[in-house]
Amino acid sequence: MIREFSLNVNGESCSTTTDKDRPLLDVLREDFHLTGTKFGCGEGECGACTVLVGGVPTRSCVTSIGDVQGKHIQTVEGLSKNGQLHPVQQAFLDHQAMQCGYCVPGHMMTAVAFVRDNPGASREKVVSAMSAHICRCCNYPNILAAIEQAARRV
Repeated sequence: MIREFSLNVNGESCSTTTDKDRPLLDVLREDFHLTGTKFGCGEGECGACTVLVGGVPTRSCVTSIGDVQGKHIQTVEGLSKNGQLHPVQQAFLDHQAMQCGYCVPGHMMTAVAFVRDNPGASREKVVSAMSAHICRCCNYPNILAAIEQAARRV
């Protein structure tokens, strides 16, 4: 059923008219032109499409627009404030935690929620929190170091 949906995306009110079962990922990329969130596997397994919905890491490729009506959604585009990078973004730069960069937005969004809830977390906790993300470049050591740095600074 086609209808209008209102969302708060990165602190701004957005609306679109679409089917309630359409993936949030498609709406973000195609309707709102927020292309930082990536399509990876399309099955919610790789983590490339992760955004925060109500502060919770959520795989947007398997989340329907109907499930997020009225909820706050944050994408990688909404992390920096007034030209200041989020500590997670800065840590990814400091540790060169990206090669191709395709998985990085999803890693960052999960890391943002993780460091918010686990300041100063141990490497074991970081590894556990990030274990559901796939990086085809296998840049895991740098990604983990970046998240550890961010957890110390948040």
